[in-house]
Amino acid sequence: MSEQTREREQRDQREQRDQREQRPAADAERRVVVVGAGMAGVQTAVALREQGFTGPVTLIGAEPHQPYDRPPLSKAVLLGTAEGSAFDVDFEALGITLRLGCEALGVRPAQHVLDTSEGPVPYDVLVLATGAEPVRLPGAEGVPGVHLLRTLDDAERLRPVLARRHDVVVVGAGWIGAEFATAAREAGCAVTVVEAADRPLADALPAEVAAPMTAWYADAGAELRTRARVERVESGGPGGSGRVVLDDGTRLPADAVVVGIGARPATGWLAGSGIALGAQGEVLADDRLRTSAPDVHAVGDCASFPSARYGERLLVHHWDNALQGPRTVAADIVGAPGGEPPAAYDPVPYFWSEQFGRFVQYAGHHTAADTTLWRGDPASPAWTVCWLREGRLVALLAVGRPRDLAQGRRLIQAGTPMDPELLADPAKPLKAATAATA
Repeated sequence: MSEQTREREQRDQREQRDQREQRPAADAERRVVVVGAGMAGVQTAVALREQGFTGPVTLIGAEPHQPYDRPPLSKAVLLGTAEGSAFDVDFEALGITLRLGCEALGVRPAQHVLDTSEGPVPYDVLVLATGAEPVRLPGAEGVPGVHLLRTLDDAERLRPVLARRHDVVVVGAGWIGAEFATAAREAGCAVTVVEAADRPLADALPAEVAAPMTAWYADAGAELRTRARVERVESGGPGGSGRVVLDDGTRLPADAVVVGIGARPATGWLAGSGIALGAQGEVLADDRLRTSAPDVHAVGDCASFPSARYGERLLVHHWDNALQGPRTVAADIVGAPGGEPPAAYDPVPYFWSEQFGRFVQYAGHHTAADTTLWRGDPASPAWTVCWLREGRLVALLAVGRPRDLAQGRRLIQAGTPMDPELLADPAKPLKAATAATA
């Protein structure tokens, strides 16, 4: 190594050390406020500390409960096998201030002020992580016995319903409807699922992929009624059984009605803020999850982001997105020692669902695929569907085949060319079905 090279390296090291030493002093002057105390909000606050941010961090949540994880609500919490699902985070030790039971009402970006039910909160950096809110069944608001399943309070209200093994009608055969129907059947309830489309998961999967799942309901003892719309819900009054009246006149007995017809970004409170929203009400974030307003980021279910991998903007309402995105947000707020921007946020979307004794996993984004391949018989307990575009895997759905999912997710990430003949053979590992091995 030449003396000149050694001096240059030593100079670079000194500059990096100086930047690290200066950053805490600068951080100490910046106030980060995170709105939303779900997975995305909590992970953003934690990631800030993990990445060395030393300034004040305030986490604001509308619910009064200690921040908690949502997936167990439709499983262990609902069935009474767990009392709660609070995050295992020592907020006090991390120096994160919690303001719970505090509702966000608006943002004034020009003044760097968040308006809340407890008064204005000034910020230097604001992170929007308010998640999504369930779509309500028209005409059913306020009707006794009609439930949503989104919050801890919702799950606790539904727990005694399942314990009494009541007649339950589930409106919507999407992911949450199927998971609740699964729990209700496990509890011994009589379950009828009403779906306006001609199949379950109509908004999430192509018809030929969702069709085999129809049989899962009958196998579990639940009745699935497709092409059925709810006209109204009739309350049975104190102690009486209510009814769900369908548009064809059918009356379904219902001690409880659980509505799972979708969710939309919880962004109504941003009206008038000037922060750009998309067609579905989501915050339009860039590839570092920054919004159109200066010093405001958005992460999780409330935000969409541009995906170079898929060539379109993605709005992902799943747990893994709320786990991964905060790292990008924190990195953009903290900044790299050398001033380099963080890598663009472009994950391979992933989620899972447990329904009717089956573990269902999905990775990627299939809408632009040009080829669909099956691995295994969809009538069997375990099978996989693969979607390809120009010979490369872009998405897969795995039922009872977690190894396919794990290997496929890595292949999607890498953009590896695949051999279709090998890929369609369920006896061969996915990682062995690359074009290079053909």
